[in-house]
Amino acid sequence: MSINATFFAQLAVFFMLVIFTMKFVWPPIAKALDERAQKIADGLAAADKAKTELSSANKRVEVELAKSRTETTARLADAERRALTIIEEAKAKAMDEGNKIVAAAKVEAEQQTVKARETLREQVAALAVKGAEQILRKEVNAGVHADLLSRLKTEL
Repeated sequence: MSINATFFAQLAVFFMLVIFTMKFVWPPIAKALDERAQKIADGLAAADKAKTELSSANKRVEVELAKSRTETTARLADAERRALTIIEEAKAKAMDEGNKIVAAAKVEAEQQTVKARETLREQVAALAVKGAEQILRKEVNAGVHADLLSRLKTEL
């Protein structure tokens, strides 16, 4: 055999191997590589999308937190105002009630004073009548009368 024939035979086998590889081996490998590249690209796109979503979610959370802080502050201020209003109303009611109680006590004390005066007047009148009765029954004597009058004074 000559070197030329071997060379052409090897060249023919090589081209058949290249054609076979390009026809049957290379397409599945290229397809697998393309699928893998597509999966990687999809994964990167999903990661970027998740990153942007996370960023927007963080912004929304910050906005909601700020909103709830302001609402909480407003509610606390409103609650404090309502508490102060309730306290002031309770104080006003207590003052009114206290004034009513004091007024009622004054009226009752005045009534008791009037009643005591009336009772005292009745007792004085009874004693005066009793004293006059005793004076008129006995004979008129200045010493006896003075003694009766002093007793009457001590009874009053």
